[in-house]
Amino acid sequence: MSSQKKKLSAANPQLDTILIGDCIDSLKSLPAKSIDLIFADPPYNLQLGGDLHRPDNSRVDGVDDDWDKFESLKTYDDFTKEWLSECRRVLKDDGAVWVIGSYHNVFRLGYILQDLGYWILNDIIWRKSNPMPNFRGTRFTNAHETLIWASKSEKSRYTFNYDSMKILNDDVQMRSDWLFPLCTGEERLKTEKGSKLHPTQKPEALLQRILMACSKPGDVILDPFFGTGTTGAVAKKLGRHFIGLERDEMYASAAHDRIAEVQISKNTEIIQPLSKKSEPRVPFGSLVENGMLKPGTTLTDAKNKYEAIICADGSLKVNQFRGSIHKVGAALQDAPSCNGWTFWHYKEKDNYKPIDELRAQLRKAMNEA
Repeated sequence: MSSQKKKLSAANPQLDTILIGDCIDSLKSLPAKSIDLIFADPPYNLQLGGDLHRPDNSRVDGVDDDWDKFESLKTYDDFTKEWLSECRRVLKDDGAVWVIGSYHNVFRLGYILQDLGYWILNDIIWRKSNPMPNFRGTRFTNAHETLIWASKSEKSRYTFNYDSMKILNDDVQMRSDWLFPLCTGEERLKTEKGSKLHPTQKPEALLQRILMACSKPGDVILDPFFGTGTTGAVAKKLGRHFIGLERDEMYASAAHDRIAEVQISKNTEIIQPLSKKSEPRVPFGSLVENGMLKPGTTLTDAKNKYEAIICADGSLKVNQFRGSIHKVGAALQDAPSCNGWTFWHYKEKDNYKPIDELRAQLRKAMNEA
């Protein structure tokens, strides 16, 4: 066992295990500031009344389990405050939480998160490609669920693997609306009679995106409503540790068997998120020093609205103003900041390309040297 694994095990004896019992009691057994990331799929308190049937009169297998029933909204709120408070206690200072809900509960979750001191970073819309129709025809089809991503506090230096998310989205910034199908097919756990084992099993694709976006290999991921173990299965696949809390022994047993079958990749490089911050730092002046851009060359923005001259020291000059690629770009746009690497373009034959492409070429050469 590596020294890092020993340290983790000492801090979290429950590492890579499922704790069976009430989630709040189990949360209280965890050490403070021991968790990197939390994914929570709490009861939605759907408040369903009576059976729902399809047009052919077959019964819809909805969520009518006791764990989703609360006496009142106050009871639900009190429960939510308690488990979210404990989650905040066990989160590291730079940790974050993801909470998923529907219109029944997500607004209450957001209100309570803010009251407890969490700092909301984004709300994500999971748009379902195969939603259940509204059979009664009395409302719009409920085709999405909402996820709230929040850091422990406003000052938290949370993990966000921006570059990996951009590559995942074909080199375009990842948006806050995600399209995934409901959990179906072989991924869906079934009972011996062929019915759904758990009514709200989430698709692995959803958890994979969250963990790839907001965690690193070796991080500890907590799921206080573990269910059939989607979080644990994806965490193991991606080289993260997990702790699952689940009060239903049948769900916990199914989750245990499911996670045991997950194969861990021996190639640790393929589960590492991409981060330009970990690559060699290349100042703009290095492009000038290496002859990739010559002093006196004119750079423009993508629309040829602005121009600047490259100076021998790697600064840019516009009229009497002179400064870095970032400061000059910001000044021209009267903006507080500017990413000069993507703003400024150089001309190659008849095409204009961002200077960031030259930085990538120089980085590659440095890595190969």
